[in-house]
Amino acid sequence: LTAPDGLQRIWFSLDSPSQYFPLVYTTFRIEHALWGLNTTGYHWINLILHIVNALLVWRVLALLRIRGALLAAAIFALHPLQVESVAWITERKNVLMGAFFLLALWCWIRFVRTEARRRWTWYFGALLLYLLALFSKTTACTLPAALLLILWLKRIRIDARRILQVVPFVVVGVAMGAVTVWWERFHQGTRGALFQIGPVERLLIASRAIWFYLGKLFWPTKLTFIYPQWHISAADPLAWGWFAAVMLAAIGIYLVRRHVGRAPEVALVYFVATLSPVIGFIMLYTFRYTFVADHYQYLACLGPIALTSAALVYVGEKRRQWRYATSLVGAAIVGTLAFLTWRQAGMYSNIEALWRTNIARDPHSWMAHNNLGIELAQQGRDAEAILEYRQTVALQPKYPEAHYNLANSLLKEHDVAGALAEARTAVELQPRDPDAHVSLGNALAASGRRTEAADEFEKALSIRPQHQSAHSNLGLLLFQQGRASAAIPHLRAALAQGEDASTRALLGTALLATGDERDAIAQFSAALAAAPDNVIALCNLAWVLSTSSDATLRDGQKALGLAQRANQLSGGEDPVVLRSLAAAQAETGQPQIAIGTAEAAYDYAQRRGQSALAASLENELSIYRRGKPLHQ
Repeated sequence: LTAPDGLQRIWFSLDSPSQYFPLVYTTFRIEHALWGLNTTGYHWINLILHIVNALLVWRVLALLRIRGALLAAAIFALHPLQVESVAWITERKNVLMGAFFLLALWCWIRFVRTEARRRWTWYFGALLLYLLALFSKTTACTLPAALLLILWLKRIRIDARRILQVVPFVVVGVAMGAVTVWWERFHQGTRGALFQIGPVERLLIASRAIWFYLGKLFWPTKLTFIYPQWHISAADPLAWGWFAAVMLAAIGIYLVRRHVGRAPEVALVYFVATLSPVIGFIMLYTFRYTFVADHYQYLACLGPIALTSAALVYVGEKRRQWRYATSLVGAAIVGTLAFLTWRQAGMYSNIEALWRTNIARDPHSWMAHNNLGIELAQQGRDAEAILEYRQTVALQPKYPEAHYNLANSLLKEHDVAGALAEARTAVELQPRDPDAHVSLGNALAASGRRTEAADEFEKALSIRPQHQSAHSNLGLLLFQQGRASAAIPHLRAALAQGEDASTRALLGTALLATGDERDAIAQFSAALAAAPDNVIALCNLAWVLSTSSDATLRDGQKALGLAQRANQLSGGEDPVVLRSLAAAQAETGQPQIAIGTAEAAYDYAQRRGQSALAASLENELSIYRRGKPLHQ
């Protein structure tokens, strides 16, 4: 989203961390250029798209002459099920796809209702909009079913000519669907024990999912971000109850069609067809922890909503004495949904609230425990994060990410042995996960086994050559081994993946060690622009500005200010920082003060057993005592 070649990679590479959503990532790239990481802009765009979709629902239903179009649009707009698609910024794919999907339907309706020559403009408009919907989210591939259902609902003959008109939509949809199936299986990795579900079990999962979504649509209580994963077996007679209920409902709808028309079957077939890519027939990465999610029925819910709204309005029109009552019922439904949506949005106020709410509603959600642990670790609350990771491992022992997350936090809490054990478990569970190798490499480095650590970082890079942490950690390891020249390419590669002040400061230090002072100054300056209180960058930039043999690079006054700031931030007891401060003081004509500072640095170095540093300070003290700056 930020790299110079990012737009090309969005559309023509496998770099996407999930499915192929190039149009969504393109919008994020544009917005990042406009307002960076300020979430307000992203939320407004999602909200505007959802409002547009609600208006399109109204227009599409009105064009189809379906009663209650305005009521259906209001229910669609304000239903708490939609909170996940709108409040969750990265569900942009849902609201963006929804806009193009509904616009494509609108164009198709105009096409089939227009006899003039220009009607083909509507047809090709629908096809173009369908492509844009697919580039936003592949579940739009169900649109051809909606096109045929519109013909069926309006009693337009579905002959060979109409089938040919739908064929291009089917071909494009199948092609994009095949890409997504491949992406999920071979790029996302929907293989292994967690995804070994047979065809019969998939059918049973789909049957239960249909009723789950209908239940949440008509009784939206206990909505949560991650629902418990069902354990369904074909050997369990109760599991077949959901399938039997689907068959009975289908038979019932068919039998009453002569009395109520085609609307119920069209609404429910649309509902099932639009849900079909996400109810279990195709394995999705998210199925490792849940089979259902609120955002999966963002557009599918239109079928039951439109049917219910039309029925309510029909009752009010049929009996005049009921008109007032049905209007009150409609208003009560919309008002209740609005309140529930306002309340549901609260769990999205921040990420910690999201996962804590999820855990409160489902204490056994191992993914929620893991993700809460990630958030706590990012806040520096590793002791609390460890508890969440341990809970995750207890609930799902074969989840490698929980093991290496636990290893990372244990390492921060100085439990190197525990970190090594957890990281090794993660690698055993998923040898092709580069993050697991990086975690193991970090634990090995902390235990002093640097050669083995370097091997793990190299393994991570063999799996994912662009892995930022593997490059930066290997660069650090090489630098610590005194191989600054070898470290520099890895540090540059890490920075090419994203800005990190610590990595840039380390790159500057490595460049300084190889004698490239000019580039080192540039790297330290860039690091401070991103993180003004980075002590390493402050200290080392002060050093080079004080000690460079190139007079054009020296700036004693600036060096003094940088070194004083570094000393303040480090507590005044860091011998390396004090060494830079002494050099800056000598450069600005304060040799006596420099002597006192260097002597303090020498004492601290001696106490800490830093004999090489102490020896260097002893030599520098002899220069200061002669009243000279260090570069002389």
